[in-house]
Order: sequence, then C-alpha cells, then structure tokens
Amino acid sequence: MCTLLFAHDVHPEHRLVVAANRDELHARPTLPLHRWGDRPGIVAGRDESGGGTWLGVAAGGRWAAITNVREPLREPVPEDMVRTRGELVADFLDGDASPLAYLEAVAGRGQRYNGFNLVVGDPAGVFYYSNRIAAPERVPPGIHGLSNARLGTPWPKVAGGREALAALLASRRRVAAEALLGLLADRRGFADARLPDTGVGLEVERRLAPLFIAGDEYGTRSSTALLIDRDLQAEIVELGVTPGSAERPRSALRLDLAGGLRLLGEGPRALP
Repeated sequence: MCTLLFAHDVHPEHRLVVAANRDELHARPTLPLHRWGDRPGIVAGRDESGGGTWLGVAAGGRWAAITNVREPLREPVPEDMVRTRGELVADFLDGDASPLAYLEAVAGRGQRYNGFNLVVGDPAGVFYYSNRIAAPERVPPGIHGLSNARLGTPWPKVAGGREALAALLASRRRVAAEALLGLLADRRGFADARLPDTGVGLEVERRLAPLFIAGDEYGTRSSTALLIDRDLQAEIVELGVTPGSAERPRSALRLDLAGGLRLLGEGPRALP
C-alpha cells in the first residue's frame, strides 16, 4: 500500500474512518477482500506471493495497515534473510496482543524486513512504528496521512488527501464508503517544486505523485474504504483495478466486530 488516510476518534458516529490505496505491480498475484479460510479471524485482501496483506480488520475492532518506505539508495535485506512485510499486518489481526505490545515486539525484529510503516489499532488506541524510527509511537486522535515516508510527512498527495478527508468529516453526518472511494480516485499530479526527492528521479516522482497511480505495469491495484462505528459495526469496501478495463471489481462486507467477527451482509461484485 502506498497511501493511507485515516481519522480516529474525531467523528460522533465513526470510531475510525480509513481511505487507502494499494500500489503494486499488476503482475503480483492478489486475492480481493475476503474472510480468510485458513485464518478466519482476518478480513482483508491477500498477497498470494507473500501470504500477508496490506490492510485488514478483525474482531474487537482491531485493524492494521502497512506501507513500504521508498529508499532506492539503501541496500535491501538479503533475499535469503528478508521477511514479507505483509505478515506484520496479518499477525496483528490474528493475535490478541495490544497494539503497543505488538509493535514493541515487532521493533525487536525490525531488521528482518525492508523499510516499512505499520499502523495498528483497536478501540483503546492507535499506534505507529517504522523500522526507520527508534520506537513505537501513539497516534493521537485526529486526521492522519501516510505514504512511503514517515507518518505525517507532507507529501502532496498525503496533504491533499488529509484535506479531502477532513472536508468529508466536517459535516458530522455519516460518511459514505463511496465518498471515500471517490477521494481515492484522484489522478491529478502536482507541480515539480512540491514533489519529494526520494532518489528515484523527477520523472518517476511525477508518475508516483497522484493518489491514484495509473500505469500498465505498476500502479494502484485497489482502493479500500473502512468505517468502524462507535458500537463496532463496520463496513469495508474494496475496488480492484483490472488493467485495460474500465470495470472495477468490487468487494463489500458489513461486519459486527463486537466480541467476534460476524458477517452482516455483502455488496455488489463490480462497479462500472
């Protein structure tokens, strides 16, 4: 995942509001949003190559999301030692450790992974850790944004996405998942002077700058909206991307997370 926008404990009806785009190679095999058969405590999409996920939800209002750190000049962890970063999300969702305790344990083995940003939460709080910082941090209530740099780094799409999310929340009315997905569909770029310099060159910075990255080989693979209400009723909707097609496969679930993980309903399979 490359852009995560979330608001926690700022809305009268929604405990949590998440809007996130996953950017990845189109050739990387992926399963859409579903309840996992082998780990039924997890509702998430699944990376079939590594077996993990980029964003998911579980019983009790547990949720987690991860992004990579863009650092092309840094030597990666050797292939025979590296762990898949998506397991960090799945293991939190499938466990019972508190968010802080989990991230403290992750910090002890962070060197096994290439650069990552990990956000985990439950009704008691939200915490953030990157293996490029010293220790886990509590995320205060508010509206936050994260891409491929540290939480809160004001890349243009992060700053713009936070503003758009704040505008959706300002009315204090219930937020529609479709409004969040519309926010994530923004393909506009930015002036060169506003772009970060991460070592990939200006042309690539331009291609990666929009919230929604359109590309034949690499780009946004899915957009996800997650809403968890104060009583732990949840809605999660994922729109996939099919290269060469305007149709976006859609997975939508309504869940009761209070004390379990109960499916309340499903939505239509595709949107034009």
